Amino acid sequence: MSSDTNATTPAEGGGRLFTITELASEFDITPRAIRFYEDMGLLEPSRAGRNRVYTHRDRTRLKLTLRGKRLGLSLQEVKQLVDMYDSESDAAPQLKAFLEVLRQHRRQLQQQLDDIEVTLAEISQHEERCEALLAEASTGR
Repeated sequence: MSSDTNATTPAEGGGRLFTITELASEFDITPRAIRFYEDMGLLEPSRAGRNRVYTHRDRTRLKLTLRGKRLGLSLQEVKQLVDMYDSESDAAPQLKAFLEVLRQHRRQLQQQLDDIEVTLAEISQHEERCEALLAEASTGR
């Protein structure tokens, strides 16, 4: 992480603040991506003058957002997950809803995996046929 002294200023709650550059570097994404996640309501940075400053909460929300994206979830599904992280209400209904999202996503990925396996088998058949035809052509001369 950067040694930017402004980034270590305590927030109102006494926690460390992060700059957009630090978060972008830490998570290997662009500042533009972070601003996009802000526009989607996933992050809510404060301002220190003209600069955005991010709390530990924002950093955690960004981490959850990127994890959800890696899982292939839509931003809407990611927002659901991230909002659940912040919720202080009874988590059971939210967890059940999110579990259903995950199960649906698993079914979709399993179908894609099945489709890929079929396609790979077809490619193998075509490769074998091409190799056989090449072998015939080279011995036929």
